[in-house]
Amino acid sequence: MAQINPSILSADFARLAEEAKAVEGADWLHVDVMDNHFVPNLTLGVPVVEALSRAADTPLDCHLMIEDADRWAPQYVEAGAGSVTFHVEAAAAPVRLAREIRAKGARASMALKPATPIEPYEDLLPELDMLLIMTVEPGFGGQAFLDIMLPKIRRTRELISKHGLELWLQVDGGVSATTIERCAEAGADVFVAGSAVYGAKDPAEAVRALRDRADAATAGASWACGH
Repeated sequence: MAQINPSILSADFARLAEEAKAVEGADWLHVDVMDNHFVPNLTLGVPVVEALSRAADTPLDCHLMIEDADRWAPQYVEAGAGSVTFHVEAAAAPVRLAREIRAKGARASMALKPATPIEPYEDLLPELDMLLIMTVEPGFGGQAFLDIMLPKIRRTRELISKHGLELWLQVDGGVSATTIERCAEAGADVFVAGSAVYGAKDPAEAVRALRDRADAATAGASWACGH
C-alpha cells in the first residue's frame, strides 16, 4: 500500500500540534528542515521536532535540507524522528551517516536533488531504508511537479529491484491528485504532499484520496508485479 506523508511546511505553523492531528490517518508526518545555506529558506529545527514528537501520534519523517548533515542528522533521531533523510550532496560520509542513523534507532534515508543522478550511488542502496527523489528543487513548498524526474524514478526502481532490496522510494515536490498516479506508475511508493493535503478542506480525506489514487496506479504498474 502506498504511504502518504503530509508535509507540515504547508501547515499553519501557529497550530502545528492541531495540524499534526488533522492528518492522523497519514503514514508519516513529513518535517522539512531548512538552514538557509543548503537551500535558500529557513524553517524549523531540533526544538520544534522535539515538541512535535511529543504532540503527534503520527511518526516523524524528517527531511534535512541542511549543510553538514553528518553532524546534525543524528540529533534529529535523538529529537524523536522515526526516519531521517539527509541529502547526499551535503554528506561527507553517507554510508557512515546512514549506519549511525540506523544505530540510533531510526530509518536512514538519502535524498537526491533533481540534477543529481542515482547511478553513482547504486552501491550505497543496501545501507538505506528509503531513497528520496526530489521532484522539485528543494527549498520552497508549492512548486510545480517536474515531469522530467519520472525517468529517474523508473531507473531507481529498476536498481532497487535488481538488488532485491526492501527499499522505500519516496518522491517530494508537486505531488497532488493530478501527479501522484504518474509517480506511482514510475515506481514510487512513498509520497510527500504539502498543499494537496493542508490546502484541502478535509486534510484527512485528502490523504485517503491520494492513497487510493496511488494504490490504483501501482496495481497496474509493471514494476509492482510480484512486489
